[in-house]
Amino acid sequence: MGTVQIREVRKSYGAVQVLHGISIDIEDGEFVALVGPSGCGKSTLLRMIAGLESISGGDIAIGNRVVNNVAPKDRDIAMVFQNYALYPHKNVRDNMGFALQQRRVPKPEIAKRVNEAARILGLEHLLDRKPRQLSGGQRQRVAMGRAIVRDPNVFLFDEPLSNLDAKLRVQMRSEIKELHQRLKTTTIYVTHDQIEAMTLADRVVVMNGGVVEQEGPPLELYDRPASLFVAAFIGSPPMNFLQGQIIEGNGLRLEDNTVLGLPAADPKQRRQITIGVRPEHFVIAETGWPATVSIVEPTGSETQITARLAGQFIRILVRGRTSAMPGDEIRLAVTPGDIHFFDAAPIPELTSAEDA
Repeated sequence: MGTVQIREVRKSYGAVQVLHGISIDIEDGEFVALVGPSGCGKSTLLRMIAGLESISGGDIAIGNRVVNNVAPKDRDIAMVFQNYALYPHKNVRDNMGFALQQRRVPKPEIAKRVNEAARILGLEHLLDRKPRQLSGGQRQRVAMGRAIVRDPNVFLFDEPLSNLDAKLRVQMRSEIKELHQRLKTTTIYVTHDQIEAMTLADRVVVMNGGVVEQEGPPLELYDRPASLFVAAFIGSPPMNFLQGQIIEGNGLRLEDNTVLGLPAADPKQRRQITIGVRPEHFVIAETGWPATVSIVEPTGSETQITARLAGQFIRILVRGRTSAMPGDEIRLAVTPGDIHFFDAAPIPELTSAEDA
């Protein structure tokens, strides 16, 4: 069974606590992505599951067996690293079969597993090449093949696509998803890229500052973010935020005293709040919130518009083409159910940097 139970797991480096009681249950065959900004603790948690970091408190169980004090090689896991970690002097065949050789698996069985993994990953014609003779995508496939031949209960991926160019990342995302659909092996995938997390995972765990902000199916996090942080992190382009005070008549008074009409308002009057609207939920209409177009970026299938609304820049995503030009005055409408209400708080400043 490839279940993973993480129970109140904590990690400290001296007086510095980096994980504050993480609890996550991962079902057999599930694909779970751990996502968050640099320093949130996602890579540390993955390394603790792998046995590469000690646990300061709590328990980790794999297949209903607590593995806190179990050596990495005995945890029945296979890990794919960010930097591939291939032996430069060994060919693809030997790189993929090396772990089995160390476990003294019979040579015919090693050959069978390596050939099957190579077939799955399209590496059959590359088995005699050295890593230096491979492209970045091919090296990543070899690293994945080395994990597949071990036939583990759990796959662990640590930022596996971050060294690839944008086009190759898209291709490898598809290949990883297809691989999971074929093998049905429990997979825990760490990434700083929320697009990777959204497109690959059955369930996304958003981490921030060593705690879990929210977890759930990708579209649930997108449609119903539980916090300002999750709302800001999930979505590209990111959600727009406006801060102000709810006033009588379903209005929001912004800091510059501009009043925006709200089709749906929080029942508590005179309360400081933050509202959020995703770029694609704005509609250019005859009536609505007044804005001035600053930048128009056509991409073919859609157009991204940057506009000023009450002195703040917002992003608008229009499907297809638009006649709007810089300097144009436009009106923006939004469906009531597409306005998100949050307690007033500083808007998170997020980066897409990798964990240190």
